[in-house]
Amino acid sequence: MKFVDIKNDVAFRKIFGNENRKEVLISFLNAVLLLQENHKIVNVDILTPYQLPDLKGGKVTIVDVKAKDQNDKTYIVETAFLAVREDLIKTINNTEQMQVADVDGFDKRVLYYASKSYSAQIERGDEYEKLNPTYFIGILDFEATQNPSFISRHKIIDVETNQNYIKDIEFNFIELPKFNKKESELESVIDQWVYFIKNAENLEVIPESLKDKGLKFAYEDADKHNWTKAELEAYDYVLMREQDDRGRLTKVQKDIARKLIKRGRQNSEIAEDTGLTIEQIEKLKAEN
Repeated sequence: MKFVDIKNDVAFRKIFGNENRKEVLISFLNAVLLLQENHKIVNVDILTPYQLPDLKGGKVTIVDVKAKDQNDKTYIVETAFLAVREDLIKTINNTEQMQVADVDGFDKRVLYYASKSYSAQIERGDEYEKLNPTYFIGILDFEATQNPSFISRHKIIDVETNQNYIKDIEFNFIELPKFNKKESELESVIDQWVYFIKNAENLEVIPESLKDKGLKFAYEDADKHNWTKAELEAYDYVLMREQDDRGRLTKVQKDIARKLIKRGRQNSEIAEDTGLTIEQIEKLKAEN
């Protein structure tokens, strides 16, 4: 088997936005949201799988769904993959040093996405009781919180009592760089899901220990042999676009390194400021 990179825009929408494989999204949502046993999600209506370009320094791909649980209660859930384009978030300051900035307004943007979905459920004049809880699930390829765990949950609470009185909006972040478990160390369904999202492109078989039906379907959908020619072409186009981005970043790094070399900076300093390796810097010096 040869699996696709789930973090690719096309792959993400195919895996999580497939109307014919709702078991996949249901499995993922139940694993992330930790809903109580009698409140498990049993059905989803996929509203809009789409990509938003308005994360400065990165990209956002969102699958927006309406979910129902065992008690016929409705939830609005936005599942998003947020990626950072390093060539845009690395900036040069007055001392010519490379600095990594926070993703521009990340916290405000996810709050905007969730609150917009929440308020869009009713029209002006409608009863507020019609509003359903809204969950935002962000799969991040960068570290955003101070929580050492790869998954964090954020609610509106009273800062003195920790009471969660305003309950209807919740944020769940999965920070992929913090997840380093091996296959033998996976303990829960959410472990298995994040392992799949982060590592699928480097795997050759479906893990033998896998029991979850929805996740098994996700592996099958991620197998390139099950993709159409048109889907693979779209997938490859996104990969080529990302490679072009990395190529532009490398050129910027090397141009800055050459300036720092001329100024007599030490290799370790140049490496820290540009992100290049010592070997790459030595090669640049040899070219001069």
